[in-house]
Amino acid sequence: MFYFRGCGRWVAASFTKQQFPLARLSSDSAAPRTPHFDVIVIGGGHAGTEAATAAARCGSQTLLLTHRVDTIGQMSCNPSFGGIGKGHLMREVDALDGLCSRICDQSGVHYKVLNRRKGPAVWGLRAQIDRKLYKQNMQKEILNTPLLTVQEGAVEDLILTEPEPEHTGKCRVSGVVLVDGSTVYAESVILTTGTFLRGMIVIGLEMHPAGRLGDQPSIGLAQTLEKLGFVVGRLKTGTPPRIAKDSINFSILNKQTPDNPSVPFSFTNETVWIKPEDQLPCYLTHTNPRVDEIVLKNLHLNSHVKETTRGPRYCPSIESKVLRFPNRLHQVWLEPEGMDSDLIYPQGLSVTLPAELQEKMITCIRGLEKAKVIQPGYGVQYDYLDPRQITPSLETHLVQRLFFAGQINGTTGYEEAAAQGVIAGINASLRVSRKPPFVVSRTEGYIGVLIDDLTTLGTSEPYRMFTSRVEFRLSLRPDNADIRLTLRGYKDAGCVSQQRYERACWMKSSLEEGISVLKFIEFSSSKWKNLIPEVSISTSRSLPVSILKYFTIDKDLLCNNTLCEFINHQTTYESVLFHQLQEIKGVQQDEALQLPKDIDYLTIRDVSLSHEVREKLHFSRPQTIGAASRIPGVTPAAIINLLRFVKTTQQRQAAMNESPKTDQCLRDADRLQERQL
Repeated sequence: MFYFRGCGRWVAASFTKQQFPLARLSSDSAAPRTPHFDVIVIGGGHAGTEAATAAARCGSQTLLLTHRVDTIGQMSCNPSFGGIGKGHLMREVDALDGLCSRICDQSGVHYKVLNRRKGPAVWGLRAQIDRKLYKQNMQKEILNTPLLTVQEGAVEDLILTEPEPEHTGKCRVSGVVLVDGSTVYAESVILTTGTFLRGMIVIGLEMHPAGRLGDQPSIGLAQTLEKLGFVVGRLKTGTPPRIAKDSINFSILNKQTPDNPSVPFSFTNETVWIKPEDQLPCYLTHTNPRVDEIVLKNLHLNSHVKETTRGPRYCPSIESKVLRFPNRLHQVWLEPEGMDSDLIYPQGLSVTLPAELQEKMITCIRGLEKAKVIQPGYGVQYDYLDPRQITPSLETHLVQRLFFAGQINGTTGYEEAAAQGVIAGINASLRVSRKPPFVVSRTEGYIGVLIDDLTTLGTSEPYRMFTSRVEFRLSLRPDNADIRLTLRGYKDAGCVSQQRYERACWMKSSLEEGISVLKFIEFSSSKWKNLIPEVSISTSRSLPVSILKYFTIDKDLLCNNTLCEFINHQTTYESVLFHQLQEIKGVQQDEALQLPKDIDYLTIRDVSLSHEVREKLHFSRPQTIGAASRIPGVTPAAIINLLRFVKTTQQRQAAMNESPKTDQCLRDADRLQERQL
């Protein structure tokens, strides 16, 4: 057993009994000298909370280590969840019994479904969230989760031991070292460090170390990971200033009202906690040429923009938008931060100019002429680790039983972090019990697309989920996430409750029964033509699959709005889904062809591969032929050669397995012949 460094601090949480149940928090006096857990999760953000609760749901004794317990569930940037592509991730996290969807249904102040003008496969569930309420509800859930202990502490180092011979990796993690030198041991460790790895906050030309405004960065842990050989990169992000609500002239702005009825995120909820008429509106305004002028004249005062570090492409700062799209008006959404909050979040106005210039810029915008800035916007620069260094289970190639989730993998957004967190938590727990990993493929969910993109393609800029990244969008809809993942989560991972599992089973059987009933409706061809004149009908009396989309089921007949909408969506795509299913089977066949885990791509001579391809395969270490085919630079010829190698290896292994049986049979025959003689 060996350490990379030895300094740390074990800090006990202290809260009043009214705020938190003390039984759920560790303390110095009660903690043993060498505490041991099944799983340790480092970081209490959106990835960390999902990872910790997922591991606990799977039956593992879990420790959540965070700098401050009172920041668990804190929404560090925008006060919203969901959106196009992101809403799908939330539904899938919920299907695996994750937290964020249920908490959003208890904490939202404005619910809306985006992309309604398009088909239901690409609708984006979204909600403005009350920051204070979300944090309260999340902390209540976390601190009352069975098998989960929450502890304040700053992790400085990893405890490493000799590797397990049956797995790849140069060492194995077996615990963590805190900043006072005390140790905590575990079978698996999950890092969800967010923007804290060597985090640096930037406002104008001023820079100071911080992972988030008011929180210290993690320096020692970043150095440890670098010394272990992980490829480290640097990314940046930013947040807008916060504006006093009473200083805004809303009367001249475009008002956006919530949906009626509100659509909940969680499959377990029929509705959200607040009525549509009690929800808060959002307002829309735009930038103008005066904003561009202030930005362009003061670029020399903005070190964040001058940095070569890559920022988010799909949520850029106002400086980046002005530089990339000159002479355009840019949307600025004014979003409430809570029911009793006096702050407004100007979505689309992320900025890192000096504070006085931020205020000057904001007062140029319509409706904000008298706006007061309560907190200036700022940028954050931080380390991330190339995600091609992790497997689809989110375990690292270099260090056994060490898992990464969230922004440490180069993603951006609460939803992407939560999706990785729930998968990391499940697999860290399965690793403890030595069970096969729980992997979601590209054909099964948006989570699978997210993780596959990261592990095969990597990223050089903050990765954001979009529907356009997904090949099988019609099959992977928000409304069927429970049928796709809940059943697997229950059987393969044990992370889903019995109640949720039974609900998903009922929904699946009800859908199949409903579609079956529709298909067996029979009329004469003339009656079909009268009912649906715009469609050509063959002489067949039964209902053709291609025209199911013209039927709308009345919700009063089923007495279940969710099931009714589900069947209507399924019938909309029924004719196309058959062909997409064939494509999915082809992809799944490629995914079924496993590559040997211990293959050394740099030295192996049984397969013809170029030096470039060998390097790419050695770095990414794909687990299947399908994953290898998606790595940029790996040619079709290389895939064919790999395929031949895999089949030859399988045949050779099968022959070796058969050989002992044949030898045994010959020995048994000889003994029998001897007895007969």
